[in-house]
Amino acid sequence: MPKAQSPEPKADHDHQEGWKGWDEYADFYDWENAQTLDRRDVKFWQGMAQRVTGRVLELGCGTGRVTIPVARTGADIVGVDRSEEMLTHARRRIKRARLANRPSWVRSDIRMLPFRKSARFDLVMAPYGILQSLVREADLKATLESVSRVLSARGVFGLDLVPDLPVWKEYRNRVRFQGSRKGSESRITLVESVRQDRARRLTIFDQEYIERRGAERRARKFSLVFRTLSVPEMTSRLERAGFRISAILGDYNGKPWDPRADVWLILAQKC
Repeated sequence: MPKAQSPEPKADHDHQEGWKGWDEYADFYDWENAQTLDRRDVKFWQGMAQRVTGRVLELGCGTGRVTIPVARTGADIVGVDRSEEMLTHARRRIKRARLANRPSWVRSDIRMLPFRKSARFDLVMAPYGILQSLVREADLKATLESVSRVLSARGVFGLDLVPDLPVWKEYRNRVRFQGSRKGSESRITLVESVRQDRARRLTIFDQEYIERRGAERRARKFSLVFRTLSVPEMTSRLERAGFRISAILGDYNGKPWDPRADVWLILAQKC
């Protein structure tokens, strides 16, 4: 069982915290991802969960995009997210799914996972670049130490990196997506700007979601920030945190990794 949440680390005001913006994003996350990533990584994480016998933990579970399909395999899975808005959407989705085997949702900072020493997970998953929202080195170090603490002796830590962040072109006020919200008469437009802070190796997405329903118009603005991490950089940090790298993959079907791969997946175990 999770214990009481620890105090939040003090913010560094030199740049935006990586967790900011996600509450505002929650209303639009599933709509956007249905048009981009959608479900192409889901089978991979389902397969990973089916290979273990114990509990599974997902870091940054969001609206349950991966958590709920993994639960469908019969896995005993816990989803952790800092955003209460994201978890609210996850709870709504699980009600609609009517699963007999329901995931557990825990609101917490992944830098300080709130589980007692007796709680152990055979698989910890970090899908879709969630660790790249840790914008400072200290944030990543704390998260890896936290994962190591809750991972079982033979457990697996699987993480997914987004490879193209540093080459994302900068632009301003570009209409990225337009479409209707499923099951609603409203129509959504995403207007996006991208900035690169190369000194800090950050990519910042300034988002404006405009939702129209008849004559009613609502606009929501926020920013999301992600840090560039290469596979060698991440593997060295994992090793310093006491992990042994067991595989590096270049797609969700097990293809070997190379720097040009569309997907960067790292699997590690505790030494």
